Amino acid sequence: MDRNKIEEAVKDIIIGVGEDPARPGLLKTPGRVRRAYEELLSGYGMDCKKVVNGALYEVESNDMVVVSDIEFYSLCEHHMLPFFGYAYIAYIPDGKVIGLSKIPRLVDVFAHRLQIQERMTGQIADCIQETIAPQGVAVVTSGQHLCSMMRGVKKGKTRLLSICLRGVFENNQPLQQRFFSQIKLP
Repeated sequence: MDRNKIEEAVKDIIIGVGEDPARPGLLKTPGRVRRAYEELLSGYGMDCKKVVNGALYEVESNDMVVVSDIEFYSLCEHHMLPFFGYAYIAYIPDGKVIGLSKIPRLVDVFAHRLQIQERMTGQIADCIQETIAPQGVAVVTSGQHLCSMMRGVKKGKTRLLSICLRGVFENNQPLQQRFFSQIKLP
């Protein structure tokens, strides 16, 4: 990230809205915003394979693995306003499982980018599919978007549900139902 460009852009926004960037309360705002963006957009510097870091374990089971209620925070690429919610992930192992802590970290790889929820859901599924090669993966995200809550339509309780199914989950309704019965969507 170009730190100077971000800070200069924030100063321009402050001036653009009619404020004084030298006012004591705003003096450090460009640096604060830059640091926030470095954290919120850290996914650009992450790679799925490096995040997994070899935490794959041999198993003989092909029982469904479900990780639920994974909090995520992202920034809408259209308005650069936050959207946030939960991810629910299931996969059917094909000889390997992934370390539990790696699944939420993989969610962050894609959530910490300028993003749309629908794309993020598919990217998470594809990353898991490519990284551990399970028989199938299912990803559901449920999110609330400040761009539709505080501006535009101003509908504060609206949620976006995005579903991505890969491999054996794609056409197997009993398997899909089994997954959906294991998660409790807000």
